[in-house]
Amino acid sequence: MPTAATHAEAVRAMLTRLGIKPGMTVQSIGDDVDSDEEFAATVAEIAGSPLVDYDFEDVVDAVLLWHREDDGDLVDVLVDAVVPLTEDGVILLLTPKSGRVGHVPADEIAEAVPTAGLQATTTVSAGSDWQGTRLVTPKGPRR
Repeated sequence: MPTAATHAEAVRAMLTRLGIKPGMTVQSIGDDVDSDEEFAATVAEIAGSPLVDYDFEDVVDAVLLWHREDDGDLVDVLVDAVVPLTEDGVILLLTPKSGRVGHVPADEIAEAVPTAGLQATTTVSAGSDWQGTRLVTPKGPRR
């Protein structure tokens, strides 16, 4: 069984692979009492500064977007999350895992992501109750 230290190291490594780096400004949107505080704290630790909230009025390098089935239209939420991103910014879409309250079906995510002008690159387990999908703006010319 992995130790707490080993688990924390694995989470840090996963977040680094997802594009979370020191010096980043990371915005957290949609966090609530059910959000994984330990996961968010690890993101802040890697970035080297506290997460900023929805009211932050500058550009950000990454967005942690906590989204549940009843949180509104996913396309609209994704489009809003893109607005403050830097050109190379990433969105980590965090949704409850299958069987958890608020689960967002994979086909809904797959349909919403390109509609919002984004591309999914990786999906990972982001704690015991959440999964994370890394979203980026596609590079190159669009047809």
